[in-house]
Amino acid sequence: APLIERRVGSRLCIRKIADLDIITPRSVELDPATLTTKAEEVVQDPSIDIVVELIGGTEAAKDLCLQALSRGKHLVTANKALLALHGRDIYRAAIENRVDLGFEASVCGGIPLIKALREGLVANRILAIMGIINGTCNYILSKMSEQGRDFKEVLAEAQARGYAEADPSLDIDGIDAAQKLQILASIAYGSCIDFHQIFIEGIRGIDPLDIKFASELGYKMKLLAIAKGGNGEMEVRVHPTLIPDEHLLASVRGVYNAVYLLGDSVGSQMFYGRGAGQMPTASAVVSDIVEIAHNILFERPSRVSLLTPSLVEGAEIRVKDISKIRSQYYLRVSAIDKPGVLSKISGVLGSHNISIASVIQKVRHEQATVPVVMMTHEAVEGDMQKALKEIDYLEVVTEKTVCVRVEGEVS
Repeated sequence: APLIERRVGSRLCIRKIADLDIITPRSVELDPATLTTKAEEVVQDPSIDIVVELIGGTEAAKDLCLQALSRGKHLVTANKALLALHGRDIYRAAIENRVDLGFEASVCGGIPLIKALREGLVANRILAIMGIINGTCNYILSKMSEQGRDFKEVLAEAQARGYAEADPSLDIDGIDAAQKLQILASIAYGSCIDFHQIFIEGIRGIDPLDIKFASELGYKMKLLAIAKGGNGEMEVRVHPTLIPDEHLLASVRGVYNAVYLLGDSVGSQMFYGRGAGQMPTASAVVSDIVEIAHNILFERPSRVSLLTPSLVEGAEIRVKDISKIRSQYYLRVSAIDKPGVLSKISGVLGSHNISIASVIQKVRHEQATVPVVMMTHEAVEGDMQKALKEIDYLEVVTEKTVCVRVEGEVS
């Protein structure tokens, strides 16, 4: 507190803390008089300048945040789901009531990424965003890659260590990453993106065998959140992705987050650090509180000008359908090993304008099923999906073909 007081130039006082549980002992000593089970006491207290919302969820949180903003209170939130689904309402209320809105902790915990996009990179057109923004998934894929272990086994370990929830669906199904991507992309491209248009694919189906083959080909498997703008529409997607070993994101291990940005003036930049957890999140929350306190203390006007009007009033950015994106692809076809198999598979791919860049075919075992692993050149997603249906119908193919998108350096 004394350090923060010196940095702000004034003391920050906690007036009220609303929590449904005010009985359990806390690691931080608190004045019992500050505790209440009624959140309305916080948003309705005229002596409170800044309201901090950390309850999670969307409906109750949305109501409380809008109440606070309508009463002229500045708002700090770490609620990614709230902003991903109802961000336009929150941004509009902040602008209309001329109050500050801080949400640094909503994406990538303690990494000051929102501030970088809103201020530090304001002179740039953001050409691309690629991020590892879910620590749970990155921990699981890192362990699978380094130790060759099964997905379910590593997930159980992540839960035991507190890196994954008892119900890990939001993380492993890619929803958490998509919520964060919606916020990042909306800020970077200056207009709200409809969360429901984001293509989302999680990591439940990842097989250690594909991680092994990818490594042989010089790639790492990551759950990437990707946004790319151009020609009046954007790609906004979350899915398992192979990236070259030499890419900056390939070295990000464990529960760490990293976001790779490409700006037209600054070129490529990467932001790296702890993306979740009690203290990194607290660091970001306090950063927003201190900035708003500075504005109050020195009577600066509201900083909502940093929320561009198009975020509120502009049309939503058109999101490109996943079938229209272009990508390279990794394929693993399980086929009976006999003469002519590779030519049949390549023939199907060729008929859909897909060319093969490289192939790994394991030792022949007559009539046994073996993996045929391929890397393709860049192709259209819709063509690839049509080709996969045809390949899986071939009588020599014994299992559903594994397909993973591949990303390299964006230029």
